[in-house]
Amino acid sequence: MNIKIKKISQAETAAWDTYVNAHPKATLYHLSSWKNVFEKTYGHKTYYLIAVNSTQLKVEDPPYSWTQSSKEQSTNYEPSAKSYDLGCEAASELSAKSYDLGCGTAPKLSANSYELNPDNVVGILPLVHLKHFIFGNSLISIPFFDIGGILANDEETEKALLSEAINLGQELKAKNIELRHIQPLSWLGGSSKLIDDSSKLIADSSKKEPGTTSAELSAMSFELGFEAAPMSYATKSHKVRMLLKLPKSSEALMKSFKSKLRSQIKKPIKEGLKSKVGGLELLDDFYKVFSINMRDLGSPLHSRKLIKHVLKEFSEKARIVLVYKGSEPLACSIIVGFNDTLENPWASALRQYSRLSPNMLIYWTMLEYACDNGFKYFDFGRSTPDEGTYRFKEQWGAKPEPLHWHFISLNGQPINEDPSEKSKFDIAIHYWQKLPVPVTKLLGPMIRKHIGL
Repeated sequence: MNIKIKKISQAETAAWDTYVNAHPKATLYHLSSWKNVFEKTYGHKTYYLIAVNSTQLKVEDPPYSWTQSSKEQSTNYEPSAKSYDLGCEAASELSAKSYDLGCGTAPKLSANSYELNPDNVVGILPLVHLKHFIFGNSLISIPFFDIGGILANDEETEKALLSEAINLGQELKAKNIELRHIQPLSWLGGSSKLIDDSSKLIADSSKKEPGTTSAELSAMSFELGFEAAPMSYATKSHKVRMLLKLPKSSEALMKSFKSKLRSQIKKPIKEGLKSKVGGLELLDDFYKVFSINMRDLGSPLHSRKLIKHVLKEFSEKARIVLVYKGSEPLACSIIVGFNDTLENPWASALRQYSRLSPNMLIYWTMLEYACDNGFKYFDFGRSTPDEGTYRFKEQWGAKPEPLHWHFISLNGQPINEDPSEKSKFDIAIHYWQKLPVPVTKLLGPMIRKHIGL
Protein backbone atom coordinates (compact mmCIF):
# COMPACT_ATOMS: atom_id res chain seq x y z
CA MET A 1 0.00 0.00 0.00
CA ASN A 2 1.26 3.49 -0.88
CA ILE A 3 0.76 5.76 2.13
CA LYS A 4 1.14 9.50 2.23
CA ILE A 5 1.03 11.51 5.44
CA LYS A 6 0.19 15.16 5.83
CA LYS A 7 -0.96 17.70 8.35
CA ILE A 8 -4.65 18.46 7.87
CA SER A 9 -6.04 21.88 7.01
CA GLN A 10 -9.30 23.21 8.42
CA ALA A 11 -11.05 22.24 5.20
CA GLU A 12 -10.02 18.61 5.71
CA THR A 13 -11.39 18.12 9.21
CA ALA A 14 -14.61 16.62 7.82
CA ALA A 15 -12.66 13.75 6.24
CA TRP A 16 -10.74 13.30 9.51
CA ASP A 17 -13.93 13.10 11.58
CA THR A 18 -15.66 10.80 9.10
CA TYR A 19 -12.79 8.36 9.57
CA VAL A 20 -12.85 8.72 13.37
CA ASN A 21 -16.62 8.24 13.63
CA ALA A 22 -16.42 5.03 11.60
CA HIS A 23 -13.40 3.48 13.34
CA PRO A 24 -14.34 0.86 16.00
CA LYS A 25 -11.46 1.89 18.30
CA ALA A 26 -11.97 5.64 18.06
CA THR A 27 -12.61 7.80 21.12
CA LEU A 28 -13.96 11.27 21.74
CA TYR A 29 -10.40 12.58 21.97
CA HIS A 30 -9.54 11.62 18.39
CA LEU A 31 -12.01 14.14 16.93
CA SER A 32 -10.57 17.15 15.14
CA SER A 33 -12.47 19.69 17.26
CA TRP A 34 -9.86 19.32 19.99
CA LYS A 35 -7.41 20.98 17.62
CA ASN A 36 -9.46 24.17 17.81
CA VAL A 37 -9.84 23.84 21.58
CA PHE A 38 -6.07 23.69 22.16
CA GLU A 39 -5.26 26.46 19.71
CA LYS A 40 -8.00 28.87 20.80
CA THR A 41 -7.52 28.34 24.53
CA TYR A 42 -3.76 28.23 24.99
CA GLY A 43 -2.28 28.94 21.58
CA HIS A 44 -0.53 25.56 21.45
CA LYS A 45 0.79 24.44 18.07
CA THR A 46 -1.05 21.37 16.83
CA TYR A 47 0.00 18.79 14.26
CA TYR A 48 -2.92 16.62 13.22
CA LEU A 49 -1.34 14.01 10.94
CA ILE A 50 -3.49 12.05 8.52
CA ALA A 51 -2.41 8.98 6.54
CA VAL A 52 -3.92 8.43 3.12
CA ASN A 53 -3.84 5.51 0.71
CA SER A 54 -2.27 7.32 -2.25
CA THR A 55 -3.14 4.62 -4.80
CA GLN A 56 -6.69 5.99 -4.88
CA LEU A 57 -5.89 9.71 -4.85
CA LYS A 58 -7.17 12.09 -7.47
CA VAL A 59 -4.20 14.17 -8.58
CA GLU A 60 -4.78 17.84 -9.38
CA ASP A 61 -2.85 20.98 -10.17
CA PRO A 62 -1.33 23.24 -8.89
CA PRO A 63 1.56 21.46 -7.14
CA TYR A 64 1.06 20.76 -3.49
CA SER A 65 3.41 21.87 -0.76
CA TRP A 66 3.34 21.00 2.93
CA THR A 67 2.17 24.25 4.49
CA GLN A 68 2.96 25.47 8.00
CA SER A 69 1.58 28.45 9.86
CA SER A 70 5.01 29.94 10.57
CA LYS A 71 8.68 29.58 9.74
CA GLU A 72 9.24 28.04 13.18
CA GLN A 73 6.77 25.26 12.35
CA SER A 74 8.32 24.51 8.98
CA THR A 75 9.79 21.04 8.89
CA ASN A 76 11.27 21.45 5.41
CA TYR A 77 9.55 18.43 3.92
CA GLU A 78 11.02 17.65 0.54
CA PRO A 79 8.64 16.37 -2.16
CA SER A 80 9.86 12.93 -3.18
CA ALA A 81 10.43 11.97 -6.79
CA LYS A 82 8.01 9.10 -6.45
CA SER A 83 5.49 7.54 -4.14
CA TYR A 84 7.11 5.07 -1.80
CA ASP A 85 5.60 1.70 -1.14
CA LEU A 86 5.65 1.13 2.60
CA GLY A 87 7.31 -2.16 3.36
CA CYS A 88 8.53 -2.75 -0.20
CA GLU A 89 10.89 0.09 -1.14
CA ALA A 90 14.56 -0.32 -0.34
CA ALA A 91 16.14 2.14 2.09
CA SER A 92 18.34 3.56 -0.66
CA GLU A 93 15.24 4.78 -2.49
CA LEU A 94 14.02 6.81 0.44
CA SER A 95 14.42 10.56 0.61
CA ALA A 96 16.94 11.87 3.14
CA LYS A 97 14.21 12.41 5.70
CA SER A 98 12.19 9.21 5.41
CA TYR A 99 12.49 6.71 8.20
CA ASP A 100 12.65 2.94 8.01
CA LEU A 101 10.56 1.26 10.69
CA GLY A 102 11.61 -2.28 9.92
CA CYS A 103 8.80 -2.92 7.50
CA GLY A 104 7.57 0.52 6.59
CA THR A 105 8.52 4.10 5.90
CA ALA A 106 7.01 7.51 6.44
CA PRO A 107 7.21 9.03 2.96
CA LYS A 108 6.75 12.71 2.33
CA LEU A 109 4.05 14.06 0.08
CA SER A 110 4.73 14.15 -3.61
CA ALA A 111 4.54 17.44 -5.45
CA ASN A 112 0.94 16.93 -6.46
CA SER A 113 -2.26 17.87 -4.69
CA TYR A 114 -5.22 15.62 -4.19
CA GLU A 115 -8.77 15.59 -2.96
CA LEU A 116 -8.95 14.20 0.55
CA ASN A 117 -11.68 11.60 0.27
CA PRO A 118 -12.64 10.03 3.62
CA ASP A 119 -12.59 6.62 1.94
CA ASN A 120 -8.85 7.04 1.30
CA VAL A 121 -7.96 7.78 4.92
CA VAL A 122 -6.17 4.88 6.62
CA GLY A 123 -5.00 6.46 9.87
CA ILE A 124 -4.69 9.59 12.01
CA LEU A 125 -2.49 10.91 14.80
CA PRO A 126 -3.38 14.11 16.70
CA LEU A 127 -0.34 15.80 18.25
CA VAL A 128 -0.06 18.91 20.42
CA HIS A 129 3.25 20.65 21.07
CA LEU A 130 3.83 21.73 24.68
CA LYS A 131 7.02 23.72 25.07
CA HIS A 132 8.25 25.53 28.19
CA PHE A 133 11.70 26.04 29.68
CA ILE A 134 10.54 24.62 33.04
CA PHE A 135 7.87 22.08 32.11
CA GLY A 136 9.61 20.62 29.08
CA ASN A 137 9.26 20.19 25.34
CA SER A 138 6.93 17.39 24.28
CA LEU A 139 4.60 16.24 21.54
CA ILE A 140 1.55 14.71 23.25
CA SER A 141 -1.45 12.83 21.92
CA ILE A 142 -3.30 14.37 23.59
CA PRO A 143 -2.59 16.61 26.62
CA PHE A 144 -4.98 17.23 29.55
CA PHE A 145 -6.98 14.07 28.83
CA ASP A 146 -6.52 10.34 29.35
CA ILE A 147 -6.76 9.10 25.78
CA GLY A 148 -5.47 9.84 22.30
CA GLY A 149 -2.69 8.25 20.29
CA ILE A 150 -2.60 6.59 16.90
CA LEU A 151 -5.78 5.42 15.20
CA ALA A 152 -5.14 3.36 12.08
CA ASN A 153 -6.34 0.52 9.89
CA ASP A 154 -3.24 -1.62 10.31
CA GLU A 155 0.20 -1.92 11.86
CA GLU A 156 1.90 -0.65 8.74
CA THR A 157 0.06 2.67 8.97
CA GLU A 158 0.68 2.90 12.73
CA LYS A 159 4.40 2.65 12.12
CA ALA A 160 4.32 5.21 9.33
CA LEU A 161 2.47 7.70 11.55
CA LEU A 162 4.86 7.16 14.45
CA SER A 163 7.79 7.60 12.10
CA GLU A 164 6.38 10.90 10.89
CA ALA A 165 5.77 12.00 14.50
CA ILE A 166 9.40 11.27 15.36
CA ASN A 167 10.54 13.21 12.31
CA LEU A 168 8.41 16.13 13.47
CA GLY A 169 9.64 15.83 17.06
CA GLN A 170 13.25 15.98 15.90
CA GLU A 171 12.55 19.06 13.82
CA LEU A 172 10.85 20.75 16.79
CA LYS A 173 13.68 19.64 19.10
CA ALA A 174 11.14 17.95 21.35
CA LYS A 175 12.57 15.74 24.08
CA ASN A 176 9.84 13.14 23.93
CA ILE A 177 6.57 11.95 22.42
CA GLU A 178 3.60 10.69 24.46
CA LEU A 179 0.93 8.48 22.94
CA ARG A 180 -1.99 7.85 25.30
CA HIS A 181 -3.68 4.60 24.32
CA ILE A 182 -6.40 2.40 25.72
CA GLN A 183 -5.18 -0.52 23.65
CA PRO A 184 -1.39 -0.55 23.41
CA LEU A 185 0.59 -0.64 20.21
CA SER A 186 1.49 -4.32 20.49
CA TRP A 187 4.53 -4.04 18.25
CA LEU A 188 5.94 -1.23 20.39
CA GLY A 189 6.22 -3.38 23.50
CA GLY A 190 5.91 -2.45 27.14
CA SER A 191 9.30 -2.37 28.84
CA SER A 192 11.88 0.38 28.74
CA LYS A 193 14.63 -0.09 26.16
CA LEU A 194 17.69 1.75 24.93
CA ILE A 195 20.16 0.65 22.27
CA ASP A 196 22.81 3.11 21.15
CA ASP A 197 23.72 1.79 17.71
CA SER A 198 20.92 0.90 15.34
CA SER A 199 22.83 1.08 12.07
CA LYS A 200 23.05 -2.69 11.75
CA LEU A 201 19.40 -3.10 12.64
CA ILE A 202 18.29 -0.68 9.96
CA ALA A 203 20.53 -2.30 7.39
CA ASP A 204 19.13 -5.72 8.22
CA SER A 205 15.50 -4.68 8.69
CA SER A 206 14.43 -5.73 5.19
CA LYS A 207 15.46 -9.29 6.05
CA LYS A 208 13.20 -9.51 9.08
CA GLU A 209 9.71 -10.86 9.27
CA PRO A 210 6.90 -8.27 9.13
CA GLY A 211 6.27 -6.54 12.43
CA THR A 212 8.62 -4.75 14.78
CA THR A 213 9.50 -6.11 18.19
CA SER A 214 9.94 -3.84 21.20
CA ALA A 215 13.70 -4.33 21.12
CA GLU A 216 13.85 -3.48 17.43
CA LEU A 217 11.86 -0.28 17.74
CA SER A 218 13.80 0.93 20.73
CA ALA A 219 17.00 0.39 18.78
CA MET A 220 15.96 2.46 15.84
CA SER A 221 17.60 5.76 15.15
CA PHE A 222 15.94 7.78 12.46
CA GLU A 223 17.97 9.29 9.65
CA LEU A 224 17.71 13.07 9.73
CA GLY A 225 20.21 13.64 7.00
CA PHE A 226 22.96 13.69 9.58
CA GLU A 227 24.27 11.49 12.37
CA ALA A 228 21.82 8.90 13.71
CA ALA A 229 20.42 9.43 17.20
CA PRO A 230 19.44 6.64 19.63
CA MET A 231 16.08 6.64 21.37
CA SER A 232 14.59 5.06 24.45
CA TYR A 233 10.99 4.31 25.26
CA ALA A 234 8.70 3.02 27.97
CA THR A 235 5.04 2.12 28.35
CA LYS A 236 3.36 3.11 31.61
CA SER A 237 0.21 1.22 32.59
CA HIS A 238 -0.18 2.00 36.29
CA LYS A 239 -3.31 4.10 35.71
CA VAL A 240 -6.71 2.74 34.75
CA ARG A 241 -9.84 4.00 33.09
CA MET A 242 -12.98 3.30 35.14
CA LEU A 243 -15.79 2.25 32.81
CA LEU A 244 -19.37 1.38 33.74
CA LYS A 245 -21.60 -0.63 31.42
CA LEU A 246 -25.10 0.84 31.57
CA PRO A 247 -28.54 -0.76 31.41
CA LYS A 248 -31.26 0.60 29.14
CA SER A 249 -32.83 2.87 31.77
CA SER A 250 -31.82 4.86 34.85
CA GLU A 251 -34.48 2.98 36.82
CA ALA A 252 -32.79 -0.32 36.06
CA LEU A 253 -29.44 1.17 37.05
CA MET A 254 -30.77 2.41 40.38
CA LYS A 255 -32.24 -1.02 41.11
CA SER A 256 -28.86 -2.63 40.41
CA PHE A 257 -27.15 -0.65 43.19
CA LYS A 258 -26.72 -1.94 46.71
CA SER A 259 -29.04 -0.45 49.31
CA LYS A 260 -26.20 1.52 50.91
CA LEU A 261 -25.40 3.27 47.63
CA ARG A 262 -29.06 4.02 46.97
CA SER A 263 -29.29 5.63 50.40
CA GLN A 264 -26.22 7.75 49.69
CA ILE A 265 -27.80 8.97 46.45
CA LYS A 266 -31.09 9.84 48.17
CA LYS A 267 -29.42 11.72 51.02
CA PRO A 268 -28.60 14.95 49.13
CA ILE A 269 -32.10 14.95 47.65
CA LYS A 270 -33.58 14.76 51.17
CA GLU A 271 -31.28 17.63 52.15
CA GLY A 272 -32.94 19.78 49.49
CA LEU A 273 -30.20 19.63 46.87
CA LYS A 274 -31.23 19.76 43.21
CA SER A 275 -29.38 19.03 40.01
CA LYS A 276 -29.44 20.79 36.67
CA VAL A 277 -28.11 19.89 33.22
CA GLY A 278 -27.39 22.67 30.76
CA GLY A 279 -24.91 24.46 28.56
CA LEU A 280 -22.94 27.70 28.44
CA GLU A 281 -25.48 29.46 30.64
CA LEU A 282 -24.14 27.41 33.57
CA LEU A 283 -20.47 28.13 32.90
CA ASP A 284 -20.05 30.80 35.60
CA ASP A 285 -21.46 28.53 38.30
CA PHE A 286 -19.35 25.64 37.04
CA TYR A 287 -16.14 27.64 37.16
CA LYS A 288 -16.93 28.97 40.62
CA VAL A 289 -17.04 25.46 42.07
CA PHE A 290 -14.23 24.18 39.87
CA SER A 291 -11.78 26.94 40.85
CA ILE A 292 -12.40 26.52 44.58
CA ASN A 293 -12.01 22.76 44.43
CA MET A 294 -8.80 22.93 42.40
CA ARG A 295 -7.35 25.38 44.91
CA ASP A 296 -8.30 23.05 47.76
CA LEU A 297 -6.60 20.18 45.96
CA GLY A 298 -3.47 22.28 45.49
CA SER A 299 -3.64 22.05 41.71
CA PRO A 300 -3.41 24.91 39.18
CA LEU A 301 -6.72 25.10 37.37
CA HIS A 302 -7.46 25.29 33.68
CA SER A 303 -8.54 28.49 32.01
CA ARG A 304 -12.25 29.23 31.89
CA LYS A 305 -11.72 29.53 28.14
CA LEU A 306 -10.91 25.81 27.91
CA ILE A 307 -14.32 24.84 29.27
CA LYS A 308 -16.03 27.43 27.08
CA HIS A 309 -14.32 26.20 23.92
CA VAL A 310 -15.14 22.56 24.74
CA LEU A 311 -18.81 23.50 25.09
CA LYS A 312 -18.74 25.46 21.83
CA GLU A 313 -16.80 22.93 19.76
CA PHE A 314 -18.97 20.06 21.02
CA SER A 315 -22.23 21.97 21.29
CA GLU A 316 -24.27 18.92 20.32
CA LYS A 317 -22.40 16.58 22.65
CA ALA A 318 -21.25 18.51 25.74
CA ARG A 319 -23.23 19.52 28.83
CA ILE A 320 -22.57 21.08 32.21
CA VAL A 321 -24.05 19.34 35.24
CA LEU A 322 -24.53 21.27 38.51
CA VAL A 323 -25.89 20.52 41.97
CA TYR A 324 -27.40 23.42 43.93
CA LYS A 325 -28.48 24.17 47.47
CA GLY A 326 -30.97 26.88 46.74
CA SER A 327 -29.08 29.19 44.36
CA GLU A 328 -25.62 28.16 45.58
CA PRO A 329 -23.71 25.69 43.36
CA LEU A 330 -22.06 22.93 45.41
CA ALA A 331 -20.86 20.45 42.77
CA CYS A 332 -20.19 20.53 39.04
CA SER A 333 -19.08 18.39 36.12
CA ILE A 334 -18.69 18.30 32.35
CA ILE A 335 -20.02 15.44 30.24
CA VAL A 336 -19.32 14.87 26.55
CA GLY A 337 -20.84 12.08 24.49
CA PHE A 338 -19.21 10.11 21.70
CA ASN A 339 -20.84 7.13 20.00
CA ASP A 340 -22.05 4.86 22.83
CA THR A 341 -19.94 6.37 25.64
CA LEU A 342 -20.50 9.40 27.86
CA GLU A 343 -17.19 10.87 29.03
CA ASN A 344 -16.66 12.84 32.25
CA PRO A 345 -13.41 14.80 31.92
CA TRP A 346 -14.00 17.08 34.96
CA ALA A 347 -15.97 16.85 38.19
CA SER A 348 -15.67 18.87 41.41
CA ALA A 349 -17.50 19.34 44.69
CA LEU A 350 -17.00 21.81 47.53
CA ARG A 351 -15.46 20.20 50.59
CA GLN A 352 -17.28 22.48 53.03
CA TYR A 353 -20.59 20.90 51.98
CA SER A 354 -19.41 17.28 51.99
CA ARG A 355 -21.87 16.44 54.79
CA LEU A 356 -24.67 17.03 52.24
CA SER A 357 -23.10 14.59 49.75
CA PRO A 358 -23.40 16.77 46.63
CA ASN A 359 -20.83 14.54 44.92
CA MET A 360 -23.24 11.60 45.08
CA LEU A 361 -25.98 13.59 43.38
CA ILE A 362 -23.67 14.96 40.70
CA TYR A 363 -22.59 11.44 39.72
CA TRP A 364 -26.09 10.06 39.84
CA THR A 365 -27.32 12.90 37.61
CA MET A 366 -24.60 12.11 35.05
CA LEU A 367 -25.43 8.40 35.10
CA GLU A 368 -29.15 9.10 34.84
CA TYR A 369 -28.50 11.35 31.84
CA ALA A 370 -26.32 8.68 30.23
CA CYS A 371 -28.90 5.94 30.59
CA ASP A 372 -31.86 8.03 29.51
CA ASN A 373 -30.05 9.34 26.45
CA GLY A 374 -29.11 5.92 25.09
CA PHE A 375 -25.45 5.66 26.08
CA LYS A 376 -24.13 2.18 26.79
CA TYR A 377 -21.08 3.16 28.84
CA PHE A 378 -20.07 5.85 31.29
CA ASP A 379 -16.40 6.73 31.60
CA PHE A 380 -15.55 7.91 35.13
CA GLY A 381 -12.04 8.87 34.03
CA ARG A 382 -8.53 8.02 35.17
CA SER A 383 -7.68 6.59 38.59
CA THR A 384 -4.85 4.84 40.40
CA PRO A 385 -5.87 1.36 41.62
CA ASP A 386 -6.83 1.15 45.30
CA GLU A 387 -6.67 4.90 45.89
CA GLY A 388 -9.70 6.89 47.09
CA THR A 389 -11.07 7.96 43.71
CA TYR A 390 -10.70 4.40 42.43
CA ARG A 391 -12.77 3.00 45.29
CA PHE A 392 -15.37 5.75 44.92
CA LYS A 393 -15.89 4.90 41.24
CA GLU A 394 -15.77 1.17 41.92
CA GLN A 395 -18.78 1.39 44.25
CA TRP A 396 -20.91 2.46 41.28
CA GLY A 397 -19.97 -0.74 39.48
CA ALA A 398 -17.23 0.70 37.25
CA LYS A 399 -14.59 -1.73 36.05
CA PRO A 400 -10.92 -0.84 35.52
CA GLU A 401 -9.38 -0.87 32.06
CA PRO A 402 -5.61 -0.27 31.96
CA LEU A 403 -4.35 2.82 30.17
CA HIS A 404 -1.19 2.38 28.13
CA TRP A 405 0.82 5.57 27.77
CA HIS A 406 3.75 5.15 25.41
CA PHE A 407 6.71 7.47 26.03
CA ILE A 408 9.41 7.83 23.40
CA SER A 409 12.54 9.75 24.35
CA LEU A 410 14.06 11.39 21.29
CA ASN A 411 17.42 12.11 22.93
CA GLY A 412 18.09 8.59 24.20
CA GLN A 413 17.70 9.56 27.85
CA PRO A 414 16.01 6.89 30.01
CA ILE A 415 12.32 7.38 30.72
CA ASN A 416 11.46 7.86 34.38
CA GLU A 417 9.16 4.94 35.16
CA ASP A 418 8.49 5.79 38.80
CA PRO A 419 4.68 5.86 39.00
CA SER A 420 4.72 7.85 42.25
CA GLU A 421 5.68 11.40 41.30
CA LYS A 422 3.28 13.31 43.52
CA SER A 423 5.77 13.56 46.39
CA LYS A 424 7.95 15.85 44.28
CA PHE A 425 5.20 18.44 44.33
CA ASP A 426 4.04 18.16 47.95
CA ILE A 427 5.57 21.49 48.93
CA ALA A 428 4.11 23.31 45.93
CA ILE A 429 0.68 21.76 46.63
CA HIS A 430 0.85 22.84 50.27
CA TYR A 431 1.50 26.48 49.41
CA TRP A 432 -0.96 26.56 46.52
CA GLN A 433 -3.73 25.48 48.90
CA LYS A 434 -3.10 28.62 50.96
CA LEU A 435 -3.53 31.05 48.07
CA PRO A 436 -6.75 33.08 47.67
CA VAL A 437 -8.99 31.69 44.93
CA PRO A 438 -8.81 34.90 42.82
CA VAL A 439 -5.01 34.56 42.76
CA THR A 440 -5.20 30.91 41.66
CA LYS A 441 -7.68 31.87 38.91
CA LEU A 442 -5.16 34.37 37.60
CA LEU A 443 -1.98 32.31 37.94
CA GLY A 444 -3.39 28.80 37.49
CA PRO A 445 -4.06 28.84 33.73
CA MET A 446 -0.61 30.32 33.03
CA ILE A 447 0.91 27.26 34.70
CA ARG A 448 -1.66 24.61 33.83
CA LYS A 449 -1.39 25.17 30.07
CA HIS A 450 2.15 23.76 30.17
CA ILE A 451 1.30 20.63 32.22
CA GLY A 452 0.21 17.79 29.96
CA LEU A 453 -1.59 15.72 32.60
